[in-house]
Amino acid sequence: MPYSRMTPPLPDSPGLVELLRRLVRFDTTNPPGNEGACLHYIQGLLTESGVDVELLGPSRDRPNLVARLKGRGSAPPLLMYGHVDVVTTAGQEWTHPPFEARIEDGFVWGRGTLDMKGGIVMMLSALLRAKSENPGPPGDVLLALVSDEEAGGEQGAKFLAQNHAELFDGVSYAIGEFGGFSFDIGNRRFYPIMVAEKQSCWIRLRIRGHSGHGSLTHQPGAMAKLSAVLRQLEERRLPVHVTPVTRLMIESIGSRLPFPASLAFRAMLRPALTNMVFKLLGDRGRLFSPLFRNTVNPTMVTGGLAVNLTPGEIILDLDARLLPGYTPGQLLEEVRGIIGEDVAIEVVRFESGPTSPDLGFFQTIAAIVRQMDPEGEPVPMLLPASTDARHFAKLGIQTYGFLPMRLPAGFNFSELIHGPDERIPIDALEFGSEAVYRLIMGRGETSPGRI
Repeated sequence: MPYSRMTPPLPDSPGLVELLRRLVRFDTTNPPGNEGACLHYIQGLLTESGVDVELLGPSRDRPNLVARLKGRGSAPPLLMYGHVDVVTTAGQEWTHPPFEARIEDGFVWGRGTLDMKGGIVMMLSALLRAKSENPGPPGDVLLALVSDEEAGGEQGAKFLAQNHAELFDGVSYAIGEFGGFSFDIGNRRFYPIMVAEKQSCWIRLRIRGHSGHGSLTHQPGAMAKLSAVLRQLEERRLPVHVTPVTRLMIESIGSRLPFPASLAFRAMLRPALTNMVFKLLGDRGRLFSPLFRNTVNPTMVTGGLAVNLTPGEIILDLDARLLPGYTPGQLLEEVRGIIGEDVAIEVVRFESGPTSPDLGFFQTIAAIVRQMDPEGEPVPMLLPASTDARHFAKLGIQTYGFLPMRLPAGFNFSELIHGPDERIPIDALEFGSEAVYRLIMGRGETSPGRI
């Protein structure tokens, strides 16, 4: 049945909005994280409701919570997971204090409301509702709430996958961040569901030049070379690549748009026309652009020892995201094509991800979206970022980004993630809670379907 605002309150626990506000008020900025207090609070809620819970991790201050709700045994186990750490708010101007969790204009404001304590509340509420039902869910439901995702997951999902893999035996599918949020194109409403993500790769440039006294000229100088490199990276883009997941996403959206919008939209899949279509789409084009290329963004600069000494070397760190199936070596060749050969480049960190998603659970999730919003169109999505999905993928688990939210028109979801004034519509929180509940209670057998 379509969604209505009749979501029951959580049994024996705070309501959805109050629970989110309590979680936001735990300052879990990473670094340092300090996720322990938040996870111990959630542990108490689950334990009081009779759900089996354990905390596992390298330290008490940074544990990971794993809970299991037993099912009837008629469906395979399903994993739901999310992270409680958040990124910094330093240097940002907020309308409301980021850890106050103020309610205003139908939103809960605060760091983590979208990424991803709001999603955790959806999962918690669904799990607790399912616990109160008789009979319960068709199969076991596992909930993993982890630390350290924003800094790579070493103490979080990666720790669990490497040290407690037995907890996830029999799990083929999981839901986590990010996807299931609505967005409009051509008066049609779509719900992109993440089925694949880009790979995280950190690279470092060593820019060298003549060093000497600050009162003299030293050419070529490292600072001038740095300026040139930054300008080249800003003005030139890496080549266009059409991967299978992106093709599926664009074709799925294009097939649901009216002519001639459908024809123009699918022109993105022709590399000679891709960049032109991005320009025509304006702000929408900026959202789709990272799905068609590897990306590099300068994030840190280190150099200089004294104000009166010109540096002989400057280090520029880049956050690179690789399309599925691409390697760091291919990325370095593309970067060389932009900045030339006069700069030393090295890969600092790379974590590979799966190249071919398993779509065997997609239609089950899509059916829930259509139940909740009959006018909405679920489509598979390539996430331009990376999540803890890569760690669970090493256990053979396919993640679907599914934190479902029906968002108001004009709500700029992507710019609020990690940005100032992060906030979630209360309606969207309720929508997501109901959708996740329907998913864990109504799922059945699935079959693999790779692209």
